[in-house]
Amino acid sequence: MEPVNSTKICFPSWPIRAFCIWLVLLPLQAADWPQFLGPDRDGISPETNLAAAWPVEGPPVRWKKEIGQGFSGLVVADGKLILFHRKADEEILDCLDAKTGAGIWHFAYPTGYEDDFGFDPGPRGTPSIADGKVYAMGAEGFVHCLDFQTGREIWHLDCKSQFQTPKGFFGMACSPLVEGGVVILNIGGRDGAGIIALDRATGVLRWKTSDAEAGYSSPVAATIGGRRYALVFTRAGLSAVNPANGEPGFDFPWRSRNNASVNAATPVVSGDQIFLTASYGTGAVLLRVENGAPQKVWSGNDSLSCHYATPVLWQGFLYGVDGRADPGMSPRPSLRCVELKTGRVTWSQADFGAATVTMAGGQLFILTENGELVRATVNPKEFHVTARAQILPLGVRACPALADGCFYARSKDKMVCVDLK
Repeated sequence: MEPVNSTKICFPSWPIRAFCIWLVLLPLQAADWPQFLGPDRDGISPETNLAAAWPVEGPPVRWKKEIGQGFSGLVVADGKLILFHRKADEEILDCLDAKTGAGIWHFAYPTGYEDDFGFDPGPRGTPSIADGKVYAMGAEGFVHCLDFQTGREIWHLDCKSQFQTPKGFFGMACSPLVEGGVVILNIGGRDGAGIIALDRATGVLRWKTSDAEAGYSSPVAATIGGRRYALVFTRAGLSAVNPANGEPGFDFPWRSRNNASVNAATPVVSGDQIFLTASYGTGAVLLRVENGAPQKVWSGNDSLSCHYATPVLWQGFLYGVDGRADPGMSPRPSLRCVELKTGRVTWSQADFGAATVTMAGGQLFILTENGELVRATVNPKEFHVTARAQILPLGVRACPALADGCFYARSKDKMVCVDLK
């Protein structure tokens, strides 16, 4: 008989041991970045396998290459990267090996887009990868669905011809939202086609709604109060619709009276709350959705008025860039932390400049317009930089991607992959 206080150690069989090892390693598995703003369209990566420190010269560069023009963000899935850019008179979708930068397939189509302000003439919208397909919309409103493995075209749609979409200030810039069986786009088309949904498999129009002009914000999906919504920040304000059939849910007007204004940041959702932010004197507003209707919690133009980049929300605090990001504007934008429930600014770094914010493993990865990657702790009490590295030249506006411990970023003519593991 065994003593009552003895400890018996049992060694499980190999299948059970393997399962236990898998459970331990699961949090360290690489995460994809398959769409605009990452896995959940919120600028947050679930990866935890990042290095605690960088070498003095900065994180190792895995590869870099010359690319075409455009502000389209990068997306990564299954070890492959999609680059959407323009060379000469073609918009191009290139599929690359994410580890080496080597080409896998190349898809190009003609474009005649010309920027009225002399800015970049390339595509603005970030592609989406879902269920073995790539969805992308170019600056003239050409939408393509390609096979992710081969680059073969599955279907395409010309929004300009079919829905009479206007050019807008800077062309079209919606990053497709894949939700259920449809692809949702904010296009500002005529005759009630401000927001459209296309069948994922065929590209056939499934529904259309709204007479609002398109904003430069991309839609996001969320479940609020037990209802599923596609939240679209048009030029007029927020439109919440049923993504399955386009049935209107609610609207909330939010735009500047300045005719040159745009709404560009994506709505940020937290439970039953929605945060909207814009520049041009518009400011920010926090809404609470009650019984299917939005109620204003607070609003103001002195907390976090984002021009283009979407802020990141973590544990009740927003981290983002406040102020106009146009070249030559004064003062330059500031980097801020803002309490979501009150709009109170907890810290602010003045004269920071335009930047995008990505979060992973308790760290903020801030990519500035000057090509500097700044790493800082996620801390609502103070801004504490832990590392800096110059990874690109001037002219960075596209959103980066973080996948399998690598940070992918592009400027107006260069792309780089740096290893953060």
